Amino acid sequence: MEKIIVRRELKTPSQESWQDIHPLLQRIYQARGIEDKSSLDHNLAGLLPFTGLKDIDKAAALLAQAIIQQKKLLIIGDYDADGATSTALAMRAFRLLGAKHVEFLVPNRFEYGYGLTPEIVAVASKLQPDVIITVDNGIASCQGVAAANQLGIQVVITDHHLAGNEIPAASAIVNPNQPGDNFASKNLAGVGVIFYVMLAVRQQLRQREWFTSSQQAEPNMAQLLDLVALGTVADVVPLDHNNRILVKNGLERIRKGVCSVGITALLQVAKCNAKRVVASDLGFFVGPRLNAAGRLDDMSLGITCLLSDDPQNTQQIAQALDELNQERRAIEAGMQQQALAIVSQLMLNPEQSRLPVGLCLYDTTWHQGVIGIVAARVKEKTHRPVICFGDADDDYIKGSARSIPGVHIRDVLDRVATKHPELITKFGGHAMAAGLTLLRKDFEAFNEAFVVAVQEVVDEDILQHKLMSDGELATTDFCLSTAALLRDSGPWGQHFPEPIFDGEFKVVTLRVLGEKHLKLTLEVTPGLYVDAIAFNVPELIQKPMKTIHAAYRLDVNEYRNEQKLQLLIEHIKILQ
Repeated sequence: MEKIIVRRELKTPSQESWQDIHPLLQRIYQARGIEDKSSLDHNLAGLLPFTGLKDIDKAAALLAQAIIQQKKLLIIGDYDADGATSTALAMRAFRLLGAKHVEFLVPNRFEYGYGLTPEIVAVASKLQPDVIITVDNGIASCQGVAAANQLGIQVVITDHHLAGNEIPAASAIVNPNQPGDNFASKNLAGVGVIFYVMLAVRQQLRQREWFTSSQQAEPNMAQLLDLVALGTVADVVPLDHNNRILVKNGLERIRKGVCSVGITALLQVAKCNAKRVVASDLGFFVGPRLNAAGRLDDMSLGITCLLSDDPQNTQQIAQALDELNQERRAIEAGMQQQALAIVSQLMLNPEQSRLPVGLCLYDTTWHQGVIGIVAARVKEKTHRPVICFGDADDDYIKGSARSIPGVHIRDVLDRVATKHPELITKFGGHAMAAGLTLLRKDFEAFNEAFVVAVQEVVDEDILQHKLMSDGELATTDFCLSTAALLRDSGPWGQHFPEPIFDGEFKVVTLRVLGEKHLKLTLEVTPGLYVDAIAFNVPELIQKPMKTIHAAYRLDVNEYRNEQKLQLLIEHIKILQ
């Protein structure tokens, strides 16, 4: 679908207090709703207090007592990057706080599915835990919690997903998105929630004089912020001020080399400079390699990488994760080609005037661990909510959904479930991503119901693929110093996007890289030339271009220890 470049509303700062900030940054920040410079302060002192989270005192008291009594603790995580970092953080934090009997268990995606199910509780019971702590899951695990309660196992849920109509009967639930929670930021990732819980547990132990009586050093929990940064960015939660504080401080630890050996190793195999790492590097390079374990194999491998303190062993694990990621990319490429072929057939359907407002795609050969990525790729191509399905066990299929701004995908699934309670076996998720299970025989009926539900919440404006631009750059801003300034002025991410600019350029040189990328030299003004690269644009490879209108990001390209300005092109419209 053709993208429409829309320039953000530009504002001129009036406060004198903004005068120490570069004028370009003033414009960018204010276009993102920053009206007070205090929102740019990323000091840890500005973090929201954990006391705002509902029932966190109850959870902290229970866990503190469990540590003091040296009860057996079992972390039940999820098989994505947020779940892996949440699990690793919980393991490290409990050990730092003095727990001696703590283990983790991650449900295998292909055997047990997501969350604290009765089946995974049965597996967990063999480890004889006194307390199960869920991270990045649990808010929908009513049956699993009931099964644990019957076995006499206490359950503490830490999660950030939206709650359903029924709340599990856990001993304590900490989730900023549960009913009755007044925490000012609803955007914490799962790893952010468990980080807050561990801050509260430390306070409980301090009040009970545990550190003195046990001769246990009171830990500085900031040493875990690298994990918080990775999980927060990888889960693509909105980077509100609170999350930016968490991510910024985590990135600083990574740059200084005082972080998890596993994160350093994953950056190395991705050939990413840890000293200059930014938030997008965690999302594009580290997160996918970590996720590859959960998508194709077992996320325990990824968690082990984050828990290991042996550089040599960790490097071997990181290499194995990198190989899994390469395999994942190969599988994804084939599936994406098949998915786009299905979309092409839908567009050619004479019974339809245009592409449906919501897309449900299914193939019996699709890999269940990769359908979410394929759904995201198709969503980018079509600017439609997309659900890709793959075969599960017996007569069921599992779907992974990705949405567009303005369409809350979990709410859409809830609409379908309310009107057609027989169609969806189970579902859950966020505004932009969700998962569901249904009977294979119900796919077509669900497809129809899904399209109707999406139609009820969209309009033509939502379905336009808009690329938001921060306008044109001044000629003097086409330089390394501006690119470095923007790179270091984040962290940028979801709902706080990295600056994109647009303008017209003359194409001086053009060559094809890897059959689908374009390397260009562009003329900004007579005598001023800049390198540019456009990735994954096979549709433009054979097209001549002399003048283009491009949307782009400024980038510092480092090659053989030499830094050079480069434009990363997001969209090209050929003018001539």
